[in-house]
Amino acid sequence: MSSQPLFRTCPESGLQFHKPAEWLMRANAVAAVVLLMFGGLLAVGVTLTRWPAFHLLPADIFYQVLTLHGINMLIFWIIFFEIAVLYFCSSTLLRCRLATPKLAWAAFGLMIGGAVLNNITVLGGSSTVMMTSYVPMPAAPNFYLGLILFAVGALIGCFIFLGTLVIAKEEKTYEGSIPLVTFGALTACIIAVFTIASGAIILIPTWLWSLGYIAHIDAAMYRLVWWAFGHSSQQINVAAHVAVWYAIAAIVFGAKPLSEKVSRMAFLLYIAFLQLASAHHLLVDPGLSSEWKIFNTSYAMYLAVLASMVHGLTVPGSIEVAQRAKGLTKGLFEWLRKAPWGNPTFSGMFISLIGFGFIGGISGVVMGTEQINIIIHNTIYVPGHFHATVVLGTTLAFMSLTYFLIPVLFRRQLVFPVLAKWQPYLFGIGMAVFTLAMMGAGTLGVERRHWDMAFADSALGFDYPASAYTMMGIMGISGMAAIVGGAVFVLVTVLSVFFGKRVESESGYSLATSRLMRAEPGIEHAGGHAAAGKWGFAAPGTFVFALFFLAIFVAYYVVNWKYLASVWPLS
Repeated sequence: MSSQPLFRTCPESGLQFHKPAEWLMRANAVAAVVLLMFGGLLAVGVTLTRWPAFHLLPADIFYQVLTLHGINMLIFWIIFFEIAVLYFCSSTLLRCRLATPKLAWAAFGLMIGGAVLNNITVLGGSSTVMMTSYVPMPAAPNFYLGLILFAVGALIGCFIFLGTLVIAKEEKTYEGSIPLVTFGALTACIIAVFTIASGAIILIPTWLWSLGYIAHIDAAMYRLVWWAFGHSSQQINVAAHVAVWYAIAAIVFGAKPLSEKVSRMAFLLYIAFLQLASAHHLLVDPGLSSEWKIFNTSYAMYLAVLASMVHGLTVPGSIEVAQRAKGLTKGLFEWLRKAPWGNPTFSGMFISLIGFGFIGGISGVVMGTEQINIIIHNTIYVPGHFHATVVLGTTLAFMSLTYFLIPVLFRRQLVFPVLAKWQPYLFGIGMAVFTLAMMGAGTLGVERRHWDMAFADSALGFDYPASAYTMMGIMGISGMAAIVGGAVFVLVTVLSVFFGKRVESESGYSLATSRLMRAEPGIEHAGGHAAAGKWGFAAPGTFVFALFFLAIFVAYYVVNWKYLASVWPLS
């Protein structure tokens, strides 16, 4: 197939691109970055308003900006990028043609049209209903129509991905099972189909309600079904960015998972249980039974957490094994100290992994526990958590992959390489502090969505402790630092894609990226994993990290139960 004119082999990586798929990847990636830039500009208004020292925007403008920020960042930017990832993981990694490119362009058009229509409607001032758009608070019909069009386009993109897998299987462009990275993308696609279907089930009737064709939408029913869309969209992100972690481990180190079968089983656990985390938004709703809440927030959730812990162990573990195989065997952490920290593809991925696990993961389990949830429900702790997952986890992972794709997909060298080198640290550390400050303020009771925590114009005032204002000040400073980091990413990306020097020479990625296209990617060295390990462990440094994570998790979990007991005494 490589002899066909519709394919090109990239000398930078050895990857083979189907040209129609390549242009679709570029289009979706560019649209994603444009929407990320727009959402980042809106983040300035949100941050400077919630920062008490500035309190920038009036209430009506603040909620309008917050609505736009949430929809563009949590839905539009990420799903555009994920569609590009799906096409890459199917057509490129399996070395086959993309199914129905013309239909893929139609899907892209629907997504663009839906995103633009939704944004224009909110900017018009008639649809300041937040991303959740809870009924009976109505938005203009085009608000819902824009989301529906976008969702239909994304759903078509998912089916094109599945069709491409069928083509690759029939044309035998790969041997054995699909590569692990593609398997992770398949997991994201399956969750996406469930998620988008849930959105259609509730958004189409709500659109008809806004037009006057349906008289009533039950608020409790809306919340239940909407969160199968709203929160499950984050589960698409988790599966996608975990696949990106595995990809970058193979790209940079030629790393092989500690056990590919276990990693695949963890992805299957995501399909079965991960989207049940949506329940934590509904734990104070009176219409749902205690049995439903307990099952979703305990037994089912534990299996989803197990899957994430498997990935959190095997990704850094595979990197450690690969590094030790290269002779970096001194002590527990020489493999990590001598990792390529100046490479933004690696540094961004590793900060994403640590931030998602230690901040997003632990806080998510606490929020998802029925009893503890009550002390932080609808406080600013909640956006603190999902910024740790969606932004520190997913967005930073996608940024890291972009640094690899610019020379490989767009055939351009990075401009401002020094800025690119430091961008993951500025964005990642800024966002980590931002999320921790929000969680601290939420623990002190600071509300989630109110534009003025001082309640200056309220008939009944309320005074938070001084520490809450300190936390919100730290949130403001670190939030602005993260926004600057995001702006640097957009600057480097846009200038590189349109003005970067054409890539002509090969790089060291060729051998490593070839492992992405194998069902069993990995490194070959005498004795297998154990030969590169220490004290009987293949990855002893990663094992120590896992124990450290477990200690922090247990301590934080116990502290929250103690805090619950102190605010709700039994005596």
